[in-house]
Amino acid sequence: MSRVLRTAVAAAAAVLLSVGLGAAPPAPRRRTSSYSTALSRLNALTVAAESHASTYNRDLFPHWITVSGTCNTREQVLKRDGTGVVVDSSCAATSGSWYSPYDGATWYAAADIDVDHMVPLAEAWASGAWAWTTAKRQTYANDLGGPELWAVTDNVNQSKGDKDPAEWQPPRSAFRCTYARAWIQVKYYYALTVDSAEKSALNSMLATC
Repeated sequence: MSRVLRTAVAAAAAVLLSVGLGAAPPAPRRRTSSYSTALSRLNALTVAAESHASTYNRDLFPHWITVSGTCNTREQVLKRDGTGVVVDSSCAATSGSWYSPYDGATWYAAADIDVDHMVPLAEAWASGAWAWTTAKRQTYANDLGGPELWAVTDNVNQSKGDKDPAEWQPPRSAFRCTYARAWIQVKYYYALTVDSAEKSALNSMLATC
């Protein structure tokens, strides 16, 4: 099935579901901090210019490690964030559906989904992770316990790339409050810095909460 046809089928299914059942998009399956906590944490973050960007290498963050049986981190997120996910003996998703909170799209093939690091690895590196041990960077890149990993539409994730909120925000404006709270929570938990433009953008996003 072509990507265009898959998109049309997904859109039609979403319309039928919302009209026929009055269903709202599912809530993200991870807990983020409240508005007041997020604002307090944002103000507690160290404001500093990014550094060491030229020395970044994605391989410095060992990612998609095996976490359970044959399942790696990406496969665990696909199972966690999807609905009716069926996997084969290698833990590859063979069927299911995934709602992408960044753009509101629903997909029915795992190939259409990327697992996004809320705070991208390059952004983390330039915000302080350059000084971490490799073990800590591995923990960060595979963090299933916090709001760091999200199953989202692949081309939306690719448009985000390594950008921070001053440079990119989710196209679905209704999600920007949650996005800002999740971004702040990750940076606060890992004691990463923010630059001034990033902090200003996060304040604006929190104002939509």
